[in-house]
Amino acid sequence: MPFRADALMIPRRHFVTGRSMIAGPDLAVVAGLIGDPARAAMMSVLMSGEAYPATMLAERAGVSAQTASAHLAKLTKASLIKVMRSGRYRLYRLGNAKVGHALEALGAISPEHQIVSLRQSDESAALKLARMCYDHLAGYIGVGITEALAHRSYIVPRGRDFEITKKGMKWLVAFGVESEPFEQSRRRLATQCLDWSERRPHVGGALGAALANRMIEQGWFTRARSNRSLKITADGGRWLLKNFGISVERQRPL
Repeated sequence: MPFRADALMIPRRHFVTGRSMIAGPDLAVVAGLIGDPARAAMMSVLMSGEAYPATMLAERAGVSAQTASAHLAKLTKASLIKVMRSGRYRLYRLGNAKVGHALEALGAISPEHQIVSLRQSDESAALKLARMCYDHLAGYIGVGITEALAHRSYIVPRGRDFEITKKGMKWLVAFGVESEPFEQSRRRLATQCLDWSERRPHVGGALGAALANRMIEQGWFTRARSNRSLKITADGGRWLLKNFGISVERQRPL
């Protein structure tokens, strides 16, 4: 017997014309906030995990300081970013790791900006090679390290996350990463964060942050000043090749 909608006998008063009746998260609210080009540009800068003043964010977004302040107020109210005080200065950074994870995933389904200058071309290549995704490594290098860890059975996929094996924990201790911060962290231990440029996951969460911190401490990566890309030092290139078989020179832009 065919299904008839009127068989449900739902009174017409329960339907509101012109208003969405969808339950669950209201994606339109967040989409509207980050859909503005200036706000999207500022959030892209904040994906470095660093905190920046409004003047620098305004410059990167190509808007006036007054306009930037209005945009930042809206993003702060929605908890997409947070404001910090450093003396008499106000600094802005992403609200939390979940925001960074969501932005990276959106990047994987978004078209790239049209390249119109040599500077923009160089910046794009640098971002695809190695960058920060909030507080963990991303790009060709981030995905390469993740796949090398999985190949050596230091981590194994478990649903949407990675699980650290006993073998992996021993390697982490030898590498100089302590397990105690993992146990105390409220964050997910090791997330599979979809990389926007490689279209494959890199490791995020507490483990991804710990690895990135350790590698930066060792001097293998240095942060760019104007975006979230990472420069790989000579020592870093040798370490990646020796330990994970990752050749930086084959991927470095000409």
